[in-house]
Amino acid sequence: MAKVIPFKAIRPTIDKVHLVASRSVDGYNTPELKDKLASNPYSFLHVINPDFEDGNKTKPGSKERLQKVKQRFKKFVKEKVFLQDEQAYYYLYRQIKEGNTYVGIIACTSIDDYLNGVIKIHEQTITQREEKLKDYLEVCEFNAEPVLFSYPNDAEIDSLCEDVLAYRPEYDFTNTDKVRHSLWVINKSKSIKLLQERFEKIPNIYIADGHHRSASSALLGKLRSKNNPNQTGKEAYNYYLGVFFPESQLKIYDYNRIVKDLNGLKIEDLLKQLNKSFEIKKINQKIYKPTKLHEISMYIAGTWFSLQTKPNVYNSSDPVGSLDAQILTEQILSPLLNIHDLKVDKRIGFIPGVKGPEALKKSVDEGKAAVAFGLYPVTMQHLKWIADTNNIMPPKSTWVEPKMRSGLLVYSIQEEGSV
Repeated sequence: MAKVIPFKAIRPTIDKVHLVASRSVDGYNTPELKDKLASNPYSFLHVINPDFEDGNKTKPGSKERLQKVKQRFKKFVKEKVFLQDEQAYYYLYRQIKEGNTYVGIIACTSIDDYLNGVIKIHEQTITQREEKLKDYLEVCEFNAEPVLFSYPNDAEIDSLCEDVLAYRPEYDFTNTDKVRHSLWVINKSKSIKLLQERFEKIPNIYIADGHHRSASSALLGKLRSKNNPNQTGKEAYNYYLGVFFPESQLKIYDYNRIVKDLNGLKIEDLLKQLNKSFEIKKINQKIYKPTKLHEISMYIAGTWFSLQTKPNVYNSSDPVGSLDAQILTEQILSPLLNIHDLKVDKRIGFIPGVKGPEALKKSVDEGKAAVAFGLYPVTMQHLKWIADTNNIMPPKSTWVEPKMRSGLLVYSIQEEGSV
């Protein structure tokens, strides 16, 4: 039974929301970031990058930097850029991007559900990054970027969402990236009760994106629980922020690979080796991407190839071994190109499928890579198969849309709580 509960959001005023909400800081290159900070005093990027205001540089991740982040956020609240709702609500979020519409519910979920397996994972986390994010939460005491969750479609939740969508949204704005964001406050007690009851009937929810944010919230919760002998379980640190989409609303893109060199192999030698595991077909097209499961595209020396995996190469009953990303690693990257650890090897790079096969071609044509490989997208059913069997996907196996804006809704994890 999933615990998905309403909370008292700290959120931008209606007139400033389009200025406040920002992409993740990783989504900007250095010139773009400087331009955004210089031209928009309300951008949430000023909270994430507090050194810009005073010009005094601090070390990323240091307590000094984190204290500045916290104080910058408090300044936004003091200046009434942000206001907090007086009651705990659910929030309905809609994003329209490139013809795709995504509708989900922003709420809080329990760290206990993460720890006891009600929340299912499919990705391995890195301890150092978990600790870094835990330190961030411990000092700053807010969540500003929700974890992306999926849950099995529920007819009653779907019906309620459709009813809410018929009303005028609280927020409705489009950014320069042509992505439209709309948000409704679900404040009727009957609707709040229905949502909480329906989520309690769902046995499992799945992390689609945000494994490290989930793990760090759990770490902080356990730490504060240990230091609080009078804990009731209702403390804000026992929960963290998420956006919950029914499975049908999410879109999973491929996550592709580029490799800097051929490990000393000539192209003809590489093709000869590949022929042992794949049916190889030269593609006379400027752009190509896989059209079916277990087909891998390869771009090398100005030419596209289709690599169709031979049936005897993989075990279809193995949730990990039957992933195309794993097949690529086991049959090509590791034995032929000498790339064994995708997390640390600097010869390999990753390009999300949202950028299209054009990005793979460009990387090779510009000499940034010697070869590029395109994968067929993982299905939601396969993702759940991995999670339900307690397996872990290879690094960078999925790119899931939609991506949320930071600062659209903020959850406070201070001791007085927000739930």
